[in-house]
Amino acid sequence: MNSRRTLVITKWLLATCALAGIVLVYKRWLHVNPTTVALSLLLLVLVLAAEWGLRYAVVISIVAAGCYNYFFLPPFNTFTIADSENWLALLAFLATSIIASRLSQRVRDEADDARAHQRELDTLFRLSRELLQPESVATLQSALPATVVGITSATAGYLYLIEGNRLYQAGAASVSEVELPHLAKLASSLTSTQIEGDDFQIPLRSGVRPKGLFVLHLPELSKETADAIAGLISLALDRAQAWENLARGEAAKESERLRTLMIDSITHELRTPLTSIKGAATTLLSGGMDGEYAHELLSIIDEESDRLNHLVSEAVEMSQLDTQQVQMHMRAESVQSLVDEAVEACGWVKTQHPLRIDVSESLRVKVDAVFFEKALCNLLENAAKYSEPGTPIAVSAGLANSRVSISVADQGSGIDEFEQGLIFERFYRSRTRTTGAAGTGMGLAITRAIVHAHGGEITVTSQRSRGSVFTISLPDAGA
Repeated sequence: MNSRRTLVITKWLLATCALAGIVLVYKRWLHVNPTTVALSLLLLVLVLAAEWGLRYAVVISIVAAGCYNYFFLPPFNTFTIADSENWLALLAFLATSIIASRLSQRVRDEADDARAHQRELDTLFRLSRELLQPESVATLQSALPATVVGITSATAGYLYLIEGNRLYQAGAASVSEVELPHLAKLASSLTSTQIEGDDFQIPLRSGVRPKGLFVLHLPELSKETADAIAGLISLALDRAQAWENLARGEAAKESERLRTLMIDSITHELRTPLTSIKGAATTLLSGGMDGEYAHELLSIIDEESDRLNHLVSEAVEMSQLDTQQVQMHMRAESVQSLVDEAVEACGWVKTQHPLRIDVSESLRVKVDAVFFEKALCNLLENAAKYSEPGTPIAVSAGLANSRVSISVADQGSGIDEFEQGLIFERFYRSRTRTTGAAGTGMGLAITRAIVHAHGGEITVTSQRSRGSVFTISLPDAGA
């Protein structure tokens, strides 16, 4: 308060000194005609009106008119005016000064209003941009008070929502839960922004239905802008809720789709071995067969039981990877040793396909050896299943841009372009797969989950009738 008073006094002193200086210069040293003096004094009045406002300009124009009469209109050094033309000159000077000051003040006020509107438009733009970023209702509700307080330069803000009787706060001041009934009453009764003391009470509505109340303490905005902010907040909350409902609906549809796929796939894959086991067991129980035939039936039961066990193991493993219930022990491993172990783990592949391995001994990656060998084994088995027996399978690895790429290439039937983005989904099996290629559709999904758990990526490039290349990319662990 004292600093403001000091500033006002300083302005009056400067204005008075400027007027006295003009009068002194023209009276003592520069002897000019009265018109020049009047124009100089008028210029001073216009400068004061433009810079400091109408109040300073009007007062100085009246004082300047008195000085003009006293010092520059005959008879000099008196307030008497002898010539009627001088009366007209004095009145014209005074009227011109006041009118010009008023016009200058109007321009100044309009410029201030334009700047204020620009600031408020900028506030609304920044707020709308910030309100579009949160993707969930909970995140938006929690961030709203701090966001609005920061953008409007308020000292505090409270968001009260009727649904759930919830309160979110930000800033220096706070509201206790005792005041919630009062906020609920205001939220239900207010239809437009109400200013009470230093608080802007902004009702939030969804259509005609009350939604809540936003209270801002000492914000730098107008009532109209506060109403616009209410619309933005209500729209943002409705938008976030709509997106969340849409996402929930899509998630439910996807869950149902996956559930259907899982049931169809598992039902199909379980039925085949169960039928074989049931048939073999029934035949054994009927008796009347030689030992060689009985041994063959027992072998069928053993093989199909292993197949069932493998199916259940894959389902459990996929579930554990999805829920991150597996613990991996990462350490730097030689890519060559990982490939060799994977080849040994799925030994049947090399009995049906010649393997061409081109891997440098110096390449190393940081992985869990057990899981990563399983991922490589899945790729090798996948290549073998969808390639004609006797066709070669190539395994290669290289280093580029500090990343190690491990590729498994086959000369099989290939994958259509539209399916290349689907084959890594659980239970998905290519429509153009080779007849008789058994599987559950989980091998590539498990492989992708393992690779992602290692911070890597897996991609596929393929052409129909020319084979496919699956590539795993991992960060280089150094030599």
